[in-house]
Amino acid sequence: MTDPHVADHELDVAGRPSTGLLSRINAPVARLGMYLSVTGLLVIVTIVFYQVFGRYVLNSSPTWTENLALVVILYVTLIGAAVGVRDAGHIGMDSLLVMLPDRAREKIELVIHVLVAGFGVAMAYNGWILGASVGTVKIPNLGLPEVIRYVPLIASGVLIVSFSIEHIIALLRGEEVVPSWN
Repeated sequence: MTDPHVADHELDVAGRPSTGLLSRINAPVARLGMYLSVTGLLVIVTIVFYQVFGRYVLNSSPTWTENLALVVILYVTLIGAAVGVRDAGHIGMDSLLVMLPDRAREKIELVIHVLVAGFGVAMAYNGWILGASVGTVKIPNLGLPEVIRYVPLIASGVLIVSFSIEHIIALLRGEEVVPSWN
């Protein structure tokens, strides 16, 4: 008995798992990105806890905690977003695609992945330009160069391009990118 909530094309066109070189590289990179994002969340919780503890228990709030938490949030969200592109964890409107014939759906998915790759290129390029423009500026209370705020934008852009290319290749080969957390 089949699940009535699963579209027919999902049963017929499941596609074999992608085993290409890019998939063998991207899967562990995405897994590492996910681990780093989860670790970053734990670091943010620790920093904020320390700030609250300092403010209400020690009566001396550390000045560096807020700036550091904001920097770590950039890494968590941007690297996590890139991993979401590979693992198809990003927001999408699949309800319209499911109603289309397989060939039309595959062509639209290709266009979507090309557009996402273009967005990744724009992220990496503009992150590089912005980072270069503030290369000598220091973050207040941390003493670190302001450019560290733009590193995750560049890295995320590069990862999004790589993950999108992986999806494009898999679609053209009739394969499916297996999420890295499986």
